[in-house]
Amino acid sequence: MSTESTDTTRATDTTRSEKAGAGWWIGHSRALLKLSLPLILTNFAYVALTTVDIVMLGRLGALEIAASGLAIALFNQLRTTGTGLVTGVSNLVAEARVRDDKARIGALLFAGFFWATVCGVVFCAVLLLIGPLLVLLGQDPKVVDKAGEFLMVLAPGMLPCLWFQNLRHFTTGLKRPGPLLAITLASVAVTIGLNYVLIYGKFGLPAFGFVGVAMATVTVFLLSFLAFFAVILRDSVLRPYLISLHAWRWNGDAVRSVWRLGLPISGTYASEAGFFSVLTLVIGSLGVEALAAQTVLNQIVYIVFMVSAGLSHAASIHISEADGGNDYRTARRMGILATAWGVIATLVVAAVYLVVPNQIVSLFISAEHADNADIIALTVTGLLIAALMQVFDAIQNIGNGILRGIGDTAGPFRISLVGYWLIGLPAGYLLGITADWGVEGVWTGQTIGLATTAAILLGAFLRRVDRLHRETSGAPLPEPESS
Repeated sequence: MSTESTDTTRATDTTRSEKAGAGWWIGHSRALLKLSLPLILTNFAYVALTTVDIVMLGRLGALEIAASGLAIALFNQLRTTGTGLVTGVSNLVAEARVRDDKARIGALLFAGFFWATVCGVVFCAVLLLIGPLLVLLGQDPKVVDKAGEFLMVLAPGMLPCLWFQNLRHFTTGLKRPGPLLAITLASVAVTIGLNYVLIYGKFGLPAFGFVGVAMATVTVFLLSFLAFFAVILRDSVLRPYLISLHAWRWNGDAVRSVWRLGLPISGTYASEAGFFSVLTLVIGSLGVEALAAQTVLNQIVYIVFMVSAGLSHAASIHISEADGGNDYRTARRMGILATAWGVIATLVVAAVYLVVPNQIVSLFISAEHADNADIIALTVTGLLIAALMQVFDAIQNIGNGILRGIGDTAGPFRISLVGYWLIGLPAGYLLGITADWGVEGVWTGQTIGLATTAAILLGAFLRRVDRLHRETSGAPLPEPESS
């Protein structure tokens, strides 16, 4: 949507006055990558938090990896859904900032906290009560019991986690995001230290084992929120909004506005995350080793996913600017370029997967444990499939962003229902369970679902941008090469 352009300063090197011909992509690529890089670095810092947890857990054993992996997958599913609901706060705050409506900004801050708290409480209860359902869905009771121990500690962390996300989108809407990268990097260092102390028992504390990872994660969520809150209180521009009466007073219109804008975004996020979570449950029915391998593979792919997430956000912002000026030639170019750079980045990583898969997996799973041999073998096989899968994952992620940039927030949700749930999930079940291909079959079905979603999203973007161009100019868009 065009209001997303308020998240960043306008790039000056992607104007309509660019030279035509093959050189058009240079200036656009420079602008795209310039904005993408800080977003990617922040994403990497954030994903490092869960990566540290998985690496530490990989030193403990198959049951611990499987149980914590199941717990983390469920937590992330709900966290992603809640984050989507407050994502629209940034756009709404930006609109109010342009109108200099300070009361509205304070009300939106409250509305974001309201929905973050509602989601946090509801999702915490779901995580604490979901154990029996997991057993009915075919999960190993031993794994579910262990996961329950982990979630008992981790679930309350949903509240500070979502509060932090609300503050992040609130400050972004005011173009003062603050030291997010610095806070996240500090959180990584604290996570490493706390994991070591709480897992193994240092400085006089007892050894909590794998539950220590959950304790460390919740502590870091809380400290990160408090640190960000403190930064805002010291900022002369942001502080008045936080301490104003409007920030702590019910405003039905603001609450409804955040709900209306955030719901389709939340639905898209939930659909994608739910697709991976359900496939994780399918894999969990295949045994502890399979679930442990899935945990590690998901984390490896998630790291690479951060590149396309940065490209997606950056492209969305540039396309929103172009949309606001009815410059649909630039909008299409940015969409195509972002997709191309996402494919290039994932192909480079795929080459590494193919050359040194064992070395990559060994970073996450210790070969010192004899019972880890099967997990390592499964994960190596999965990594080879992931070399192709992550290419389609990048395209569909960027496709979501560029469609939002052109003003379509509901389309990605509908497309996700088709690609993930009507094609990907049945394919994964049929190949993995019915055809007895095991974990490899589920991963192959997952790849089919992502490829289908990517193709539909990209096609929807091109059709929509061409239709908008015809509505404003009366002529179809020329091909980029001949423009």
